[in-house]
Amino acid sequence: MNPVIHAAPVNLPRFTPRGLIPTQEQTRIQLARDKVVLIEANAGAAKTTTLALRIGEALARKLAPELILALTFTPQARDVMRARLIEIGIPEASAARIAIMTFEDFAAKVLAQSEGGSARHCTQARQLKQYALAAIAQVARQHGARYDFLDLKTHHVALSQFLDVQLELKATMALQQEDLGDLEHDEAAAALNVPLTDYLATIEYERIRLGSHEEALFRGPFDATYDLACSLAEAAEQAHLPAYRLVICDELHDLNEATFRILNALLKAADCYFVGAGDKDQVIHSRLGASEQYLQHRFASSYPALARYRLTLSYRHGPHLAHAMARFKQKDVESALPLHTEIRQSHYDGASATCSSRVIEALAQWKRDKLPLDGCAILVRERHQSVAIENALMQAGIAYRTPGMPGYLQREEILFLRGMIAIALQNLAAVKSSPVRKAIVEALAIFGELEMTQQDLLEAQNMIARDPDTLRFFFSGQLVRSSSGGAGQRIASAVAYLEGVAPTMAADAVLREICSQINLETLARRIYVHPVEAGVVSKSVEGLIAAATASGMNLRDFSEWLGMAEAFTSQNRSKHQVVLDCVANAKGKEFDHVILPFLEAGEFPNPLFGRKQEENLFYVAATRARLRLTLISPLAAAQRSVFIEQMKLGAIEAGANAALATNEARAAVNDAGNTRGSNGAAQTSRHELKVPYAEKNDAKALGAEWDATRKVWHVAAGVDLKPFARWLRA
Repeated sequence: MNPVIHAAPVNLPRFTPRGLIPTQEQTRIQLARDKVVLIEANAGAAKTTTLALRIGEALARKLAPELILALTFTPQARDVMRARLIEIGIPEASAARIAIMTFEDFAAKVLAQSEGGSARHCTQARQLKQYALAAIAQVARQHGARYDFLDLKTHHVALSQFLDVQLELKATMALQQEDLGDLEHDEAAAALNVPLTDYLATIEYERIRLGSHEEALFRGPFDATYDLACSLAEAAEQAHLPAYRLVICDELHDLNEATFRILNALLKAADCYFVGAGDKDQVIHSRLGASEQYLQHRFASSYPALARYRLTLSYRHGPHLAHAMARFKQKDVESALPLHTEIRQSHYDGASATCSSRVIEALAQWKRDKLPLDGCAILVRERHQSVAIENALMQAGIAYRTPGMPGYLQREEILFLRGMIAIALQNLAAVKSSPVRKAIVEALAIFGELEMTQQDLLEAQNMIARDPDTLRFFFSGQLVRSSSGGAGQRIASAVAYLEGVAPTMAADAVLREICSQINLETLARRIYVHPVEAGVVSKSVEGLIAAATASGMNLRDFSEWLGMAEAFTSQNRSKHQVVLDCVANAKGKEFDHVILPFLEAGEFPNPLFGRKQEENLFYVAATRARLRLTLISPLAAAQRSVFIEQMKLGAIEAGANAALATNEARAAVNDAGNTRGSNGAAQTSRHELKVPYAEKNDAKALGAEWDATRKVWHVAAGVDLKPFARWLRA
């Protein structure tokens, strides 16, 4: 859908921000008076700043701060919005009176007013464990006889997958579909494309959560949003919504059905206006119902007279990356910055030059350029790709952190293999951390497919953590006996094999034999609901085996190396840490240097996902960079990711160089006049004064004017500044 093209506004802004002059695109949005305004913005296009300008304009036109609501999807985005208001000059006291909340916080506040706030708030998954276990137990009692194929596991992987499924069902409002009532449970689960066990557990979980009076006893993440969206189906409940005159929403591409229903209910008030900003090319949370359909169609169907505006200029990176993304996404993208964001390519052949070695070289070059390592981010498509990179970082002595995912030594599949090695060597005591010992025990129980109660598992974890030598009794007894069918035989065979393994055997050979004995690939598909996750587990294990092969170590030495590696990651608290994370966790962030490794066919794009979502992920990854983007791909062009060719790096060079020269010339002119704003535009609208209260009448008599919104005195550009010299701000 093409955006409506608006003529330049005839009225002038009443709000003048501090430190920048808005572009024409921003000014049009600042002055928009349509009931519903949608902003389609490119990555780094100052979406939050533009929304802050719209709020500033409303305040300047005498709208009370209490009648403004700014909604975000994450606490981080909420905090950025509040900071941006203050940065553009809105006094902290005024900003504090504006309701700036996540959807979840807003929903919880509304529900508390009608319910009395008695529901227990569970912000972490571990707080929901008891309720999830109770729901699974209820499924066993109610449906165990009818469905003999239910997979009623209670280990933390199964619980985590269940919580993900119920979150997906709620975000999409799938449980509220009217036609589900006519289907049998197995038919409904099939229609929703979720496992029957998790569908039944979700129904029981909701019965426990809502109690007998349909009033929540507890709420986990997103539950308040879901509950409010459900209640708004009744007109009477909509009356409980607080009244706002202006509603702002950032990152609108994360909108799903539940949050859309809340927005729709707010906007039903005749005097409520809405401004939302998003980028349809940053939709990456489709499993949680996020879709470009809301930006492109759903709003339009409810509000045919809505107005669309665009923000095309980037203030994060320079023209070279902007032009590459324009080609990649086939849309208009320009940069306003006099900045050469480098796009470098590096290649590996899988032999002498591995992908991880190229990552280390890119970091070393960055360091030689006298730039800090904590400005670097290595973004991988899937977490299994981090195994080789983490090993390379440790070998190079480069500190790193993995803020959005566990390091590979803490992942279930690797903990399981570490446990199996400990059985062979009888050296679990070499694992110094008690929590890690407990995690290893649980991983052994998960991959051993134990039928243990949570209490039995907890007792085993505590006992083995205190006395690691008892691990061998755990395996020779409960593990082998309680496993059923083929699973029990396979794990028994693997344990018997390990008891005869010599510490001097090659580590990679032992690991391969363990995986063969338990048929790890098939086992992973049984344990993990999503095929993608099962594939990631298998590849993570392959990565560990590859590391063992490359090391040439025997089992004992490799076990000791794993211990040293864990000590490196847990004890290294250097402030100069490189970020290593999955692309999906980097949305909304930015880094000076972004390194994208493993850009090869079959990895990125991932063939198990839709092409559009993969493109969006790559777009998000590349546009996190400010100064440098390093693309690491195979030496053979035919093996490289198609996304590199899609950027048309050779074709954009001349145009990007010309745009950079234009931006540099503009910046030079502005610098010469000392009038440059933060976005590169000339600061010519007014000069701000710092006038003590006792001297305000003197300033006013000389022609100074008072900005009641910004709480600042000023004079127009072009006025002789000599009479105001003592009050001029630096």
